[in-house]
Amino acid sequence: MQKIEAVLFDLGNTLVYFDGEWPLVLGEARQAALKAFHTAGLQVEIEPFLNVFRETLENNYVRRQDDLIERNTTSLLCEALDELGYDDLPDHLIDSARRAFYAVTQNHWLPEMDAVPTLQILRQQGYPLGIISNAADDWDVQTLVDKAGVRPYMDFVISSAAFGQRKPAAAIFHAALARWNISPIRAMMVGDTLNADILGANRLGMVSVWITRRVDLSRFSVVSEGVKPDWIIHTLEELLALPELLSR
Repeated sequence: MQKIEAVLFDLGNTLVYFDGEWPLVLGEARQAALKAFHTAGLQVEIEPFLNVFRETLENNYVRRQDDLIERNTTSLLCEALDELGYDDLPDHLIDSARRAFYAVTQNHWLPEMDAVPTLQILRQQGYPLGIISNAADDWDVQTLVDKAGVRPYMDFVISSAAFGQRKPAAAIFHAALARWNISPIRAMMVGDTLNADILGANRLGMVSVWITRRVDLSRFSVVSEGVKPDWIIHTLEELLALPELLSR
């Protein structure tokens, strides 16, 4: 049995969950970004902007799955605006639209009830803890971490937006483990996504834990995905009963 010295967590659908209908909320967020432009005096046309920004986001979702490069929201906004003929806009204008966009989505992310209690116990047991989150905006990730009340238990929070690469890229895992100066076989990764959290951890020899509370299991097969987690749990508190952590 591997001796675990530290635990890494995913953020979305692991420590926090989304309580809305994503397509509807995303539409509201795009509207909020458009309103921010109008408030600042930039009269971007409504339908062209909403359509192009939607297409830009959707195309990015596909691209990043292939190349694991995280293009941040600022660059995606600029890409959409460039296509509409609005280039060389001041940074503060792009930033205000970006924050308006995420102010909408952040209202729908809530902490899991067992997140803080589980993290408290792990910290009391002496485990260093950290977060690696696949997300297109670092400010959004850091805000959600604070909103969920989990930052006091974390040694660090690494977003793919800030790092530039997404899980399962080995580099982002190595960057996290380097903070503790420990080898992958001494660490555990807890997350909800097979092809990011679990695949990335497995490739490095980390103990992988798949949390399925927010997973539609009818859409997934561990065998068909070709990714087998070391453990499958439904809630975070079940983490505390895993033998690798009980053996400390």
